Amino acid sequence: MLFGLFILLACQLAGEIIARGLGLPIPGPVIGIVLLFALLALQGWRKGAASAETGPVAKSADGLLANLGLVFIPAGVGISQHYQLIFDNGLALVAALVVSTVLTLMVAVGVFRLVSRLLPGEEPQP
Repeated sequence: MLFGLFILLACQLAGEIIARGLGLPIPGPVIGIVLLFALLALQGWRKGAASAETGPVAKSADGLLANLGLVFIPAGVGISQHYQLIFDNGLALVAALVVSTVLTLMVAVGVFRLVSRLLPGEEPQP
C-alpha cells in the first residue's frame, strides 16, 4: 500500500512541476491524474488489464476511499464549536444557499438551451 501511495503522490508532484514549470492554466493534480491514467493504461496494456485493477495503486486507492469519511470530521467539529456564529448568521446563510442554488440552476438551464440550439437535431419545445 505504501508503494501505491508513493505512485499517487509522485504523479501529483509531477503534475505540479509540469503545470508550474510550463505556466499552464491547468491545475497540477489534473495533470497528475492524466499521468497516472497513462501509467495505469500502459501497465494494463503490457501485463493485462487485471494487473492494473489489483496492483499497488488500486489497493492504496481503495484504502483512501474507505477512509474518506474522516475528511469531513474537521468540518463537523468546526460547526459544533462555532454554533453561535451559525445561529447569528443563519438567515444570511440560508439566503446565500437559496440564491446560489437558483442562480446555478438558471445558468445550467441557459447553457443547456444554448448548446441544444447549436447542436444539430430536434429543437427543444419551449
